[in-house]
Amino acid sequence: MRALPVAELKAGFSKVLADVRRGERIGVLYGRSKTPVAMIVPYEPAPAGKRELGFFDGEVTIEFTDDFEMTEEEFLGGA
Repeated sequence: MRALPVAELKAGFSKVLADVRRGERIGVLYGRSKTPVAMIVPYEPAPAGKRELGFFDGEVTIEFTDDFEMTEEEFLGGA
């Protein structure tokens, strides 16, 4: 991983993006003290497929008010 100050990042942004596309991670340094503030990393699409249901089972509750205009099935995508 390499790190660049903001001015260098701005000056060579197209090259930085090309490097990121090749898999490199780039740190962003800010200010005179060159404090690390961000990281530019290659995009990784979310894995395809269905999400696991019940992940928060027993952890959260969902309540619908009387004036809610959608059935639970519609809300959950079943209708």
